[in-house]
Amino acid sequence: MKLNRHRSVRYYVHRVHESLTTRVSKMICATFLGLLFILGLIAFILWLSLRPHRPRFHIHEFNMPVLAQNSGFQNAVVTFKVSARNANQNIGVNYESMDGAVFYRDQKIGYTPLLSPFYQEPKNTTEVDGELSGASLTVSSERWSEFQSDRADGSVVFRLELTSVIRFKISSWKSERHTMHANCNVGVGSDGSLLTNFKDKRCPVYFS
Repeated sequence: MKLNRHRSVRYYVHRVHESLTTRVSKMICATFLGLLFILGLIAFILWLSLRPHRPRFHIHEFNMPVLAQNSGFQNAVVTFKVSARNANQNIGVNYESMDGAVFYRDQKIGYTPLLSPFYQEPKNTTEVDGELSGASLTVSSERWSEFQSDRADGSVVFRLELTSVIRFKISSWKSERHTMHANCNVGVGSDGSLLTNFKDKRCPVYFS
């Protein structure tokens, strides 16, 4: 540094002190920002690993055995089998019971309770079997005629809706309650059995 004779030593000492202070401040700011970035990255990774995934439902069986009978509505029975998969690595799912309903052309034709409250471990699959008949399945002769008309065209399409209130669980922590709906579109052939293009199909899941 070239000294100016008209400036005192105190002036230059002050300039050097300012320069050092500025460098130290920049180093502190850079270190602080670096720590914030690392903490944010760790938080993001933790969020990805702990973020709950919705249960996965697949329809495996759906049958209406008496569909081939012209007057079968008096003895109509619907049976089905669905799997509920908890694909989370470290998160369990508390189900506060589960109900099933069958719809035809968006009109409910049957309803039944399915499962009592239960806890599903991470990476676990639960089989859900259901049967609707008698009072739990309301099919009139007019509705049966509509079934027969669709059957003559090759298939009868229904919608199976599973509903449950669930909570996600990590250790002792539980999330808020979510009303979960799984909608399974199913088509049966002339014999009342599930068509192959609907078998093992994944059912969309949404919360309300």
